[in-house]
Amino acid sequence: MTNRRRFLQQGGALVGGATLLSAFDNKAFAIMRDRFPSADQINIGAIGINGMGWSNVTAALKVPGVNLVAICDVDQNVIDKRLADYAKMKSNSPKLKTYNDYRKLLEQKDIDAVIIGTPDHWHALQMIDACAAGKDVYVEKPVGNSIGECRAMVAAQKKYNRVVQAGQWQRSQQHFRDAVDFVYSGQLGNIRTVKVWCYQGWMKPGPVVPDSAPPAGVDYKSWLGPAPAKPFNSSRFHFNFRWFWDYAGGLMTDWGVHLLDYGLLGMKAPVPKTVVSLGGKFAYPELAQEAPDTLTALYEFDNFNLVWDHAMGIDNGSYGRDHGIAYIGNNATLVLDRGGWEVIEEKNSKSKISKPHTAPSDNGLDKHWENFISVVRSRKMDQLHCSIEAGAHVATVAQMGNISFRSGQRVVWDKAAEKFTDDKLNQEYMMKEYHNGYKLPV
Repeated sequence: MTNRRRFLQQGGALVGGATLLSAFDNKAFAIMRDRFPSADQINIGAIGINGMGWSNVTAALKVPGVNLVAICDVDQNVIDKRLADYAKMKSNSPKLKTYNDYRKLLEQKDIDAVIIGTPDHWHALQMIDACAAGKDVYVEKPVGNSIGECRAMVAAQKKYNRVVQAGQWQRSQQHFRDAVDFVYSGQLGNIRTVKVWCYQGWMKPGPVVPDSAPPAGVDYKSWLGPAPAKPFNSSRFHFNFRWFWDYAGGLMTDWGVHLLDYGLLGMKAPVPKTVVSLGGKFAYPELAQEAPDTLTALYEFDNFNLVWDHAMGIDNGSYGRDHGIAYIGNNATLVLDRGGWEVIEEKNSKSKISKPHTAPSDNGLDKHWENFISVVRSRKMDQLHCSIEAGAHVATVAQMGNISFRSGQRVVWDKAAEKFTDDKLNQEYMMKEYHNGYKLPV
């Protein structure tokens, strides 16, 4: 273990830099991994492996010297599925340890870093417990399910001095970074408005169905964790947890933290001064959902406005794209999404702007994992592409939009006090109440 810790602190040179890793295919990764001394391997455990948790596992295992040694999920059906998936990927690897209780996984001494891919209402508690257990953490977005949780997560990272990467992988994708550099160049002129939108035609909430017994193999009590105790309902479970306030924040936090993140990053923006949100269950009022399927939020900053617009069940978003960020300047507009970016010049602009149309050249998730592992080895926290502070910032902004919608009022932020000017909002929405004996460490 001493050798491993020494390697994690001094072994950045062994990686050769994250930028070199993408040049290898999976076979090359495997060859290089086999050549790493056993003491120099980085062992990971995954908590929550049904969706993005497993996508993160597959990306992590492409990085030389990284091994999966343990998985945890409250659904035994998911564990069985992933054991089968892993056997196909790694037929000669040692048998994985499996857990239903994440706290037992954290007790496993040979684990260096953990993935947290559970529903949003679990992220804060599990990240803090992992840091306290001496593990580095890759936590899925949104990092917290309330502003208070986000703050607690930032404080925990500082207290325990662990490497914590938020799963906003667009921060590692080159064309997103290039687009922001173009914004910083000033060629767009004064940017008056940033539009951020997410139209997701494939996303629909589940039907209204009666409560039922949990499926065989599901520890539903553990799935609920700190959320209020309620009967099991299949339309609130697995993927559909996103649409219920007990567990998540709807499309605003699910996709918003990816897209709002670049709106804020391009403008180097702090927390907004005011937010007003309007929306509702306009598209599917008959389906099982609490969060709005349609929402528009207006964020006020000192020198520009930011508009968030989301819609479930349709794809016809702005500029012919189903999602994106548009920086609207006096000279031109830059439009950015996962498919690339382009600059649309104003017809009467006197400036002659180079107008690139740039497509993706890399895999953002793979690059994000290369970055995380490189920092786990080097311990150079400032090289993380999405620190817990960055993840907490955009999650806070997304929560503000939801709080305006849920409260039915324009919310005003007190920058000096770091809270809303209306104390009723602070009391009701700033921090999630924990239930079932769970407590968030102070």
